[in-house]
Amino acid sequence: MPKALPLLDTSAPVCCAPLAAGVMASQDALAVALRLKALADPVRVQLMSMLLAEPDTGVCTCDLAPAVNLSEATVSHHLKQLREAGLVEGTRKGTNVYYRPQPAALGALVRVLDPNCC
Repeated sequence: MPKALPLLDTSAPVCCAPLAAGVMASQDALAVALRLKALADPVRVQLMSMLLAEPDTGVCTCDLAPAVNLSEATVSHHLKQLREAGLVEGTRKGTNVYYRPQPAALGALVRVLDPNCC
């Protein structure tokens, strides 16, 4: 059974020095790991690429599900993981939910991983 990671508020963009800046504090490492864990699935990477293609309008789960050949319930589960990691946000319009990427959160994660950043 995999080790459960402790609960941490991941709704805000990760905020810590880049990996190459020195030894990372355990709390910062946990914050980065939780976000990377949310992305560590091929379907979620695919969903993020689709959301990044429509950053302003967002994409409905009803359109995402057939694009990845999964049920809406399964896509909703994947989007929930991404939302809890602060990487996407959802807006309800009628009976549908439209998801958009969170550029600030993605940019912060990229900066932490970039050894040449900052």
